[in-house]
Amino acid sequence: MEWEGPKEAKSYVVVVDDPDADKPKPFTHWVAYDIPADTTKLREGLPGTPILQYPKGLKQGANSMGSIGYTGPKPPVGDPAHHYHFQVFALDVDTLGIDPGATREDVLKAMSSHVLSKGEIVGTFERKAAAN
Repeated sequence: MEWEGPKEAKSYVVVVDDPDADKPKPFTHWVAYDIPADTTKLREGLPGTPILQYPKGLKQGANSMGSIGYTGPKPPVGDPAHHYHFQVFALDVDTLGIDPGATREDVLKAMSSHVLSKGEIVGTFERKAAAN
């Protein structure tokens, strides 16, 4: 995942969710926050630890599976394609002042008055039933 942000950004937040899931709505796949301003790219396969060493200080929140870090898409077989929203927020603060493991709601509340800009890309994914 890669992005460009404003020069004034002091940190970033990434939220990935699926509003098409039945419960909870939206289903949160990933919450990452306190991402340093000089970081504009995250590699695949980041460990599911609450605080990362690289990028240094990045904190991860709780996903809707109840674990820390990213969980991939897995809509129910036969559901229409689900929409996965990958959102990046540029903030005017270095840190949100909340502990690792925070929920999506906690992060959105903490950053609400600090957003300089936002970017979003939406991908779709569905799982088809096996052919007989």
